[in-house]
This record gives sequence, structure tokens and C-alpha cells, in this order.
Amino acid sequence: MKIILKQIKIIDPSSSLNEVNDILIEDGVIKKIGSINEDEFKSSKIFEMDGKIVTPGFFDMHVHLREPGREDEETIETGSNAAAVGGFTGIACMPNTNPAIDSAEVVRFIKEKSSNHLVDVFPIGAATLNRKGESISPILELYEAGVVGFSDDGNVIKSAGILRNVLEYSKITKAPVIEHCEDESLADGAMNESFTSTLLGLPGIPTVAEDLIVARDIMMAEYVDGKVHIAHISSKKSVELVRQAKKNGIKVTAEVTPHHFTLTDENLKTFDTNYKMNPPLRSREDVEAIIEGLKDGTIDCIASDHAPHSIEEKEMEFIFAPNGIIGLETQIGLAISELVKKKHLTIEQLIEKFAINPRKILNLEIPKIKVGEKANLTILDPEIIWTVDVSKFKSKSKNSPFDKKLLTGKAIAVINKNKMFYEDKFFTI
Repeated sequence: MKIILKQIKIIDPSSSLNEVNDILIEDGVIKKIGSINEDEFKSSKIFEMDGKIVTPGFFDMHVHLREPGREDEETIETGSNAAAVGGFTGIACMPNTNPAIDSAEVVRFIKEKSSNHLVDVFPIGAATLNRKGESISPILELYEAGVVGFSDDGNVIKSAGILRNVLEYSKITKAPVIEHCEDESLADGAMNESFTSTLLGLPGIPTVAEDLIVARDIMMAEYVDGKVHIAHISSKKSVELVRQAKKNGIKVTAEVTPHHFTLTDENLKTFDTNYKMNPPLRSREDVEAIIEGLKDGTIDCIASDHAPHSIEEKEMEFIFAPNGIIGLETQIGLAISELVKKKHLTIEQLIEKFAINPRKILNLEIPKIKVGEKANLTILDPEIIWTVDVSKFKSKSKNSPFDKKLLTGKAIAVINKNKMFYEDKFFTI
């Protein structure tokens, strides 16, 4: 099958490409960029794309798929469907499954179950056995099976000694260690420690709980010359620590979630458990520091931390409800609305943070919009205004604080692996 994306704006920062043109795709490969002749038009399915943008396929490096273990909340298939709707052609899935991704068998299970989907799924291996922080996982075996990074996400790697060992082994693979930065001795709370937490009578988690581990991990990365990636960064001090570490040439990268640059702890005054997450929503000062970190490149990429939970779990009392929200289907709209439309980032910078930098961090091939390359593309409508409706989400779970929120910009299609998702349908190209 041949398709033509007609008069689409092509933006590929890695190739310094920014132009309006036609793209001919045949059998999943980009055959032509430029003026398409009449014969090719006759034999192709044509998509009128005036005003739309095509980019290298977006990648979310922090997704919880819940399978194996909690298929009632999400599965590899439903999570991948949500990723496609959200505009992502690739995701990395975190290891806090049951069993954890700490054996080659679980890695192979995930890769096999995701192999026929449009969305590429890359497992992140557990840094320690069962994510308990007591002994390291078989790092090299996991890497050979197909993991692209190591993390105890949901838990911090508990000791500097274990962290050192994980970093030493991960150096052999060149894969990063992805850290959930939280000193557990300071983290027995339900929200950010602040005036608001005192007002609400909820136990607080101070930003220093994050900052201490960020500082520890940066020092250990420097000591062993390893690669550390700070997951879901949320505090002003942590952004400053990463900024200085990069200036010093230490191999540290960082990601931020959309909820941490759009919401603050003030939102918790409703006691809506969809605002409960870890790390918690922080202060306006922290949000401003995060936006500055995105602007100056301190924060490398944006990731959803897509964390599905059942309705029954989220309807518990606030202090007992689980942390986390779903994000695959809202994050592009939030990023365009809050970062691009407010002039914090250009669309080119946003594409770097969604398509290019995550793959660089994980040592994955970066898709190119180039003749002869396999089509791995995200198509955006940056001007469409739409209302979030969680009842229509592809995710099995609905725990989002953004339901009924008006957003500008969203993905309208993705293309990858000889498949296209467009107008709520998957089809082969």
C-alpha cells in the first residue's frame, strides 16, 4: 500500500529539516519527499495534511504497563494502544510488575507480547532482585535479553554500595541507571511538605527527600564514570544539582512529567486522589524552576510516568490511595498548551524532548525523515482545541486529574512498523 502525506510541515531537528512538502510512503518506507507525480497520486491513499506537522516518532521512556501481574489496571496491548492514541511510536516500560522485570524470561514475555503492535516496547530491567535493593539483578543477562536501562522505579536503590555495583555493571552495557530519587526515611507522607500540607492536615514529603538522592547519585555517577538518569524530577534544588553536574561533565540526564510542570500542591485542596502522586506535586517555585530547566536543556526529555490504577483503589481515603496517574493520552496536549503556546519552548525543542533525547539516553536508533528510511512518524495538529474525556481513553484505567480540561494541540496519527493509526483505527501500509 502507498500513502501520501500531502502538504505537511516536516520538522526533524536531528536533520535540520523544517519545510512543507509531500511525503510518499510505500510498504512502510519513505520513498519520496517532494513533488509527487500524477501517477503516484492515482495509486496512493492521500491524506490532506495542510497545517499539520510530521516529526520523528515520539518516545515515552517512563511507562507502567502493569503486565505481568495487574492486568486489571493495564496490559501491554491496552497501554500500547494508549501510546498510539497519545502520539507515541515507542515506549519503555518500567519493572515494577509482578513478577518484576528481573529475569530474562519476563523480558522475553514482554517483547513477544508487544512484537506485533505498531508501538515499539522496550523493557527497563530491575536494578535489584524484586526491586528490594538487597542484591543486584543479573544485569548482563537482562541486557542481552533486551532491556535498555535499569531501575527500581517506585523504589530508590537503597544503598550507595548497591548503586555503585549496578552502575559498574551497567557501564559494560552503556545503558543508564534510571533513579526514583527519594530518601525513604523522609518520605512517609501523602503530599509535598508545605503550608498547604499543614492547612490540609496531610503528612508532607519535603523536597530534600528527592534532593539528597539526586546528589548521592550524581556523586556516584562521577565516581564510577557511570550514566544516571533522574526520573520525574520535581524540585528546584534537584534541577540545580543536575545543571551543575552537566557543567562538570558528569553523565547525568533528567526527565520531567507534564503534571510536574502544570500542577502544584495547591491542586490538592480538593482532596481528589487523582492529584496524589510520587514525587508529589510541588510548589509554584519548583514548577518555575522545572520550566527553566526545560528551556536551558538541564531537563532532557518529557515522560508521562503513566501509572494506571483501578477506580476502587483511587477512591480510597487520600492518605491510603496509591500514587500515580495515567498520562500517555494527555501529555502532548499538555506540553503544547503549557510549553509551546506559552513560549517556553519552540516546537523544535519540544520534538527533541519527545522524539530524540529519550532515544539518545537509552541508546536507541533515532528515526529520520529521510528517503529510504523506515517510516517512524508522529503527526501533530498543533492548533486543534479539544477536551480531555477519560471515558474515551484507550487505557484500561481512568485515573487522570485532567478530565474535562481544554487543551490545544494533539497527535492525530502515528506510523511505524508498516502500520498506521489514524482516526481511531489501526491499518497496514
